[in-house]
Amino acid sequence: MTARQRNTVRSILVTVFATAFLALFLMPFLYMILTSLKTNAQMTMIGAPIWPARNPTWVYNGPTSGTYTVQVAKGGVPVDQEINLGDYVGKTLDIFTVPLESGKKDLALLKGFQKGSVFIDPANVAAGPIAWNGGYYKALPRAWVLSPTWHNYVEMWDAIKYPRLLGNTAWYAFSTTIGVLLSCILVAFGFSRFRFPGRDFLFLVLISVMFLPGTVTIVPTYTFFTKIGWVGTWLPLIVPAFFANPYDTFMLRQYFMTLPRELDESAMLDGAGPLRILWDIILPQSWPAVVAVTIFHVVWAWNDYFGPLVYLARNMDALPVSVALARFNGMFGQRPELIQAGALLTLIIPLFIFVIAQRFFIQGIVITGVDK
Repeated sequence: MTARQRNTVRSILVTVFATAFLALFLMPFLYMILTSLKTNAQMTMIGAPIWPARNPTWVYNGPTSGTYTVQVAKGGVPVDQEINLGDYVGKTLDIFTVPLESGKKDLALLKGFQKGSVFIDPANVAAGPIAWNGGYYKALPRAWVLSPTWHNYVEMWDAIKYPRLLGNTAWYAFSTTIGVLLSCILVAFGFSRFRFPGRDFLFLVLISVMFLPGTVTIVPTYTFFTKIGWVGTWLPLIVPAFFANPYDTFMLRQYFMTLPRELDESAMLDGAGPLRILWDIILPQSWPAVVAVTIFHVVWAWNDYFGPLVYLARNMDALPVSVALARFNGMFGQRPELIQAGALLTLIIPLFIFVIAQRFFIQGIVITGVDK
């Protein structure tokens, strides 16, 4: 085998492995989509397919009279069952695939029992009822057809007043993102461009905060916000975002340090001050890092559950979608299709933002960890 052939085989194997891994990774997401489009009846049916489907039905409009007696096993013992077709005129009957001596046929169910059932052939109504004593009728296969239930999204949308929750979540994500960008950019610029006594020590203290669990500070911060009357409002969630967090500050500082200092010195010779250098020199070259920080924080704020749960518990109208969905899941625990529909709608906006800004996001992550 030549080197070119080995490279081709290697590329094919890598592609196949990557495709299989991606398919495995996306299976929960695909299951979420399929479940959100099912009916509640399908979720409880025996032998129902994984994809959204419905069982074909048939409306009986045959003869309005005619009484038949068939022998069917009700409790394991054959008994005579009287069937009056006039009782079924205009009724919707379920279709099952029934194994008969002549082969499998799609028949409409008239009466079902645990050991036997009575069917009728929609293609040959004149033949009358057909007795089948092969077991429980619900265990029979059905002729499923694709039928997505889009109304699940409408029902979920109305049940939890989704537009209001979406507005609350968007406001939380937008306002805190502005605070994070303003504060973290300024602090990262100071650590990366200025030399002052104790700079390295202060930066070490800032980084150390990353290792401090949030649960350690929840009691004192909640007590403080309670005493100043902020609990029940957005202030305990939004105001702290305007005081730089260590993770985003570290990421921006690492990116700023990859930019040549000669650019700053050239701007200083032209009379530019620190803020002018930041605005005209640093930020235009730092869009990948800024976009990465923005995406990180938007996704975090969109999914934040603990903070809004603690500080907005008294204000039900201000709850974001993360907390409201948890309450919704408790109320509609027997409706998994609605729960999955709500989760999917909540996921769409962050996923859309990530797809749009994917190029800048990946570039910011890669360059931040590379020292030019």
